[in-house]
Amino acid sequence: MDPIRFGEMLWLARMPILKGLGMTVSISALAIILGTLLGIFVGLSLTYGARPLRWLVRGYTDFIRGTPVLVLVLASYYVLSTVGLDLTAFQAGVLALTVFCSSHVGEILRGALQSIPKGQIEAAKAIGLTFRETFAYILGPQALRQALPAWVNTAAEMVKASTLLSIIGVSELLLRTQELISRTFMSLEFYFFAGLLYFTINYAIEHLGRYVERKTAVPS
Repeated sequence: MDPIRFGEMLWLARMPILKGLGMTVSISALAIILGTLLGIFVGLSLTYGARPLRWLVRGYTDFIRGTPVLVLVLASYYVLSTVGLDLTAFQAGVLALTVFCSSHVGEILRGALQSIPKGQIEAAKAIGLTFRETFAYILGPQALRQALPAWVNTAAEMVKASTLLSIIGVSELLLRTQELISRTFMSLEFYFFAGLLYFTINYAIEHLGRYVERKTAVPS
């Protein structure tokens, strides 16, 4: 390993790396945000939905959780195009990760909501709160505190899963790194640097989760 030569190559390749890093952050952020929003609907449906809705959402959750992310990515890009839904590689990748994220967030939220005593819901009804108000003021804050650690893990998994989008041609960090390696033949150095960047992203997510956890903690 020649640190000086690697430093020179890294400087010359700074723009492709930054573009790949930006793509990875964009994909991961969209998948986490959209997957969380959809996951809230999934979790509420599993916990409080009517029986037919619960069966439907349970089937969706079990199917998605039991399917490898790579299969979801390939299906979103290739299978959907056969039925007339032509998505770009970026759109297909975000869709696949969003769906996968939603199934996990839904299960996390379901577990958090079911751990809250039912008497609190009955008390909210007794004082005239609607379900939306009950969730916003009573159920949601408690579920957030319980679900947050598992949600942070899911968010980190979405960053890792974004590397699979290189297989459909999304120019995220891993694909950019592989392109640089094919030109410079410095595989160990560039893979190590890419790993450091992925670690930095997940480290930031973990610390953001800890910050929110501290802010939402109940004073003892």
